Amino acid sequence: MNLALADIRHRLGRFLMTCVGLGLLMGVALSMIGIYQGVVAEALALSRSLRADLWVVESGTRGPFAESSRLPGDVREMVARLPGVAAAGAITLRTAEMQAPQGVQRVQVMGYEPGRPGGPDAIASGRALGGARFEMVADARARLPVGATVLLGGDRYRVVGTTRGLVASGGDPLVFVTLRDSQELQFKLAPPAARRAQAAGTGGGGTDTVNAVIARLAPGADPAQVAETARRWKHLGALTDAEQSDLLTRSVVNRARVQLGMFTVVLLFVSAVIIALIIYTMTMDKLREIATLKLIGASDGTIVGLVLQQALLLGAAGYAAAVLIVFATRGFFPRTVALGPAEVAVMAGVIGAICVLGSLVSIRAALRIEPQQALGG
Repeated sequence: MNLALADIRHRLGRFLMTCVGLGLLMGVALSMIGIYQGVVAEALALSRSLRADLWVVESGTRGPFAESSRLPGDVREMVARLPGVAAAGAITLRTAEMQAPQGVQRVQVMGYEPGRPGGPDAIASGRALGGARFEMVADARARLPVGATVLLGGDRYRVVGTTRGLVASGGDPLVFVTLRDSQELQFKLAPPAARRAQAAGTGGGGTDTVNAVIARLAPGADPAQVAETARRWKHLGALTDAEQSDLLTRSVVNRARVQLGMFTVVLLFVSAVIIALIIYTMTMDKLREIATLKLIGASDGTIVGLVLQQALLLGAAGYAAAVLIVFATRGFFPRTVALGPAEVAVMAGVIGAICVLGSLVSIRAALRIEPQQALGG
């Protein structure tokens, strides 16, 4: 007979309660891994959706995600004429608050020119932006259905389409408007400020400004070579798609990644300590039973197998509960929980290793039990 299974059946209620408790603890650790992966996925979601091969920004900056970047609107035509560029589009990015039906909501507003690079590559429902003003495409995270009306920058926008999975690096949902609407929202001065600017001779609030120009290259064009050509203009900087992705993951969201990574390590360490304590307690509760086994001639291998099998069964049941809990609730998390088969498998291996290491102290204690203890009072 399998002694580990027999002991579990004898104390089934306590074993199941222990598994549920461990499952909740492991679920927190597993969700932290998913959020860690989700932070990276969210940071790269927009750049991947735009399918940009080249990002042209203000010279001396690494914008528009990492730093503020401003360019004259006519830079788009200059970029479009570069050798190897197939299409170019100007974009603006700004974080703002809008009045939605469910209340004030913080979003990142992206302006682009319909028909040019800069818009989302897929529409989940409704349609993309057309030529009309004050239309909006919002990500599903904003919880705005097609046809909803929101107030943004003093103007009313109608939602004509929705996307899925497009959020800013901070987790705010992305909304897309036309470049003209976005420029007025971001760069147009209020009338009193415009009058003061005119009186000071600094302009009256012109809006022909963008944050970046993105370009898609012709087949066979070398992104690094085109970027170097763009940098020859002293007022321009350029990043390839690979450089932009590296910047997003190593600079923009790096602090969040490190914090989540450290928190995950702490959770795994706490889980290891708790699992070791539980296994040790379970082993000490069977002190007389183990002594009896030794008295009737059970080998050390049998004792080791009893403790190790219980530890692995406890870890497997707890981890199964953790996976069920996380996948059933991850849709309610405010940030994306990106968990795939690879993450689940790696975490299973880590939990298995923790169970084996956590059982070593218990195995040592079990092997030191004397058979005579079975005859004690």
